[in-house]
Amino acid sequence: MNASLRHVFLASLLRRRLATALSLLAIALGVALGLAVQLIHGAALDEFGRGMRLVAGEADLQLVGPRDGFDEAVFVALARHPAVAAASPILEVEARLPGREDALRILGVDVFRVLRMQPGLIPLADDGADAGGRFAALQPGRLFLSDDARARLQEADRSGDGESQPPAMRENRVLVQSGVRSVTLEVAGRVPGMAGVIGVMDIAAAQQVFGRIGTLSRVDLKIARGLSVPQALAALNPTLPPGLALRPPEAAASEVGTLSRAYRVNLTMLAAIALVTGAFLVFSTQLLSVARRRREFALLRALGLERRTLMRGLLAEGAAVGLVGGLLGAALGHALAAGAFHFVGGDLGAGFFRGLVPSLHFDTLLSLSYLVLGVCAGLAGTWLPAREAARVAPAHALRAGEHERGGLPQGHTRSGYAAAMVALAVLACLLPPLRGIPVGGYAAVVFVLAAAVLALPVIARRVLPLLARGRTVIWRLAHARLSGTPGQAVVAGAGVIASVALAVSMAIMVSSFRVSVDDWLAQVLPADLYMRASVSSGSGYLDPAALAMIAATEGVARVDTTRLINLRLSDDEPLFSVLARPSQGNWGLPLVSGSMAPPAQADGLPPIWVSEAAADRHRLARGAVFELPLGGRMVRFIVAGVWRDYARQHGAGLIESADYVRLTGDQRVNDAAILLQPGAAPPAVAEALRTRFGAEHVTIALPGEIRALSLEIFDRTFLITYLMEAVAVMIGLFGIATTFAALAVTRQGEFGMLRHLGFTRGEIGRLIALEGALTAALGVLAGLVAGAAIAWILIEIINRQSFHWSMELAVPWGALALFVASLILLAALVARLAGRHAMQRSAVLAVKADW
Repeated sequence: MNASLRHVFLASLLRRRLATALSLLAIALGVALGLAVQLIHGAALDEFGRGMRLVAGEADLQLVGPRDGFDEAVFVALARHPAVAAASPILEVEARLPGREDALRILGVDVFRVLRMQPGLIPLADDGADAGGRFAALQPGRLFLSDDARARLQEADRSGDGESQPPAMRENRVLVQSGVRSVTLEVAGRVPGMAGVIGVMDIAAAQQVFGRIGTLSRVDLKIARGLSVPQALAALNPTLPPGLALRPPEAAASEVGTLSRAYRVNLTMLAAIALVTGAFLVFSTQLLSVARRRREFALLRALGLERRTLMRGLLAEGAAVGLVGGLLGAALGHALAAGAFHFVGGDLGAGFFRGLVPSLHFDTLLSLSYLVLGVCAGLAGTWLPAREAARVAPAHALRAGEHERGGLPQGHTRSGYAAAMVALAVLACLLPPLRGIPVGGYAAVVFVLAAAVLALPVIARRVLPLLARGRTVIWRLAHARLSGTPGQAVVAGAGVIASVALAVSMAIMVSSFRVSVDDWLAQVLPADLYMRASVSSGSGYLDPAALAMIAATEGVARVDTTRLINLRLSDDEPLFSVLARPSQGNWGLPLVSGSMAPPAQADGLPPIWVSEAAADRHRLARGAVFELPLGGRMVRFIVAGVWRDYARQHGAGLIESADYVRLTGDQRVNDAAILLQPGAAPPAVAEALRTRFGAEHVTIALPGEIRALSLEIFDRTFLITYLMEAVAVMIGLFGIATTFAALAVTRQGEFGMLRHLGFTRGEIGRLIALEGALTAALGVLAGLVAGAAIAWILIEIINRQSFHWSMELAVPWGALALFVASLILLAALVARLAGRHAMQRSAVLAVKADW
């Protein structure tokens, strides 16, 4: 294409500045949201992997097991194995800092073994900590901090109620919690080779301080010279007890990536839908531009321009819009990612990387990929208008009057195509997930959107006759215009359909999820008070003595306990959660199938109630036998029922507390559910417990407080979803604005004639606004139907295959009605504003231009 032709095509983008700017913005927003999600996750995962590599040092393999640790006797056997050249035991503890919201990750290490394998964990004593600092790390109660940890512990902390808490480190002393008491550790030096908020101490001292005698969290191994990793695995795996796994150090980052994959993919798909909506906007603007320039193209064709050259020129316009929009989106995506790191960290709003402080790096390949997606969106939106423009015969396009309606779709019935898309959507819903990703569900969403767009002419043809009974002149003119040019509704409504479908489907899904979570919380929180010493992975716990003190507190009638542990069922699966608690009377267990009574064919096996995720992942039903690694051996349980669990995505099982203690000997407790005597005031009992144990050592909450906090976290998690909905709706309004701005230019003669017939500019403005409202209403109608179908796919297919959660349908009728009314009013407003320029022209000149 020569320079003159490039000017003819690309200069048109500058002539229609508003439409071009809105198209650029739509593509930029879609690219930015998708790129930001990937950048945030990638940076957080890289930071997590970097920390794991520093801790692993030169290890070839790592022995991992339950999060609470395993018997250290395994280390002795591995260290003596001929396939192992060196072994380094590690005890990892999330040490709760009394009175603060955060915790300190402490690694208990063998200071002699880390010299050979993990130089990054070598502690360096401060001057004066010990004679020469040589044996400071072996002294009980000595702690060594990374530079990041020292800086963090010297900062004041802000608790959940907004009150400022003093620094955790004062005068080289740090208070940590073990059980329900505080232990003072002396900061004796630094760990210069480590990054992140990490402390290091002698493993024997850590076991004693935190009550973990005989327990390890991990063993890092260096295999013997001459052996490959597969050979070492083949030699070592048969010697391991159940529930332990050997894997490369980088597998930890891969496991975290797997945990967050479903959440990340869902956000990426939402961004992709926003980008598709932007492609619809490019389609509508390009189609209208082609319709206005039909005579121009016909003249060029008559002068010898080839069809393929015309099509290439128009595709170049779309590619230019996509390229510039993609560049803007890439810049905006990096800015959004940087803002997310600054304000909310790198956990994607779902807590997968809580505590990490990742740094943003420019990813060339990822940025280019999303830039290409922007160009593809521009090309996809332009391809159909370009093909139609290339097909038009020059003689036909040069006829008078063709510039007003030519090139717009004529609204012919596409019911067959729409039905085919619906059939494909149904078939896609039947597909199983691919590596845990509901590919079929996402394909079904695309097919439903396509079906809604293809069905829009049919909807317009069926609905518009029902609106012909309006008695005002403006109403009749607006109806006649849409009935005579249904293509106008198709072009403007395409973007509205996509945006409304996305907004409606997400509103229904989020409302259903929120209502289901609220109902679930009401079922699982039946007690009067709840008490815990720390989260399940923390160093706080309740032992039998603490439970006896709780039971002896005035006003307490009964104490039910929960012990949460995380087991490793296989090398390639995420950790499986086991809750040990009394199950009498279906107390707080929301069953969806089965019962609290063990099956008749139990044969003496202890019962287990599994979550929906566990039932799906392991194909379990009532009466099935399920094996768990407990106490160093595989224990068989019989499934008594399936229950709904929104707290653990990758599966959980509930067993009787008595069975757990009998099998493991572990009497620690994470949570205590306290039922009060009649007449006892929950605040008074809570205050008595805080006084007895120390308010800094325990967290006590009412069920209502836990529900409110959980729903607040839920809303924060879906904040980015609401943002994407708003972006899609804004893009749909852009489509209305560009469509009516372009159509108003071609209708100047019509407006001039109406002015000669006595219409005022205000009445013409109301006419355009009414046309915009009717057009938006048609798009909203199709979008509501498509949104309801997509909501069903999200609830029953995508969420079920991604997270294995079921939920009850809850449609927010009031919010949807308000949204629909607001969108139609906004559409009327933007249509009125878009046509204002055309109405300002002199009526005489407007009519004269047609002669």
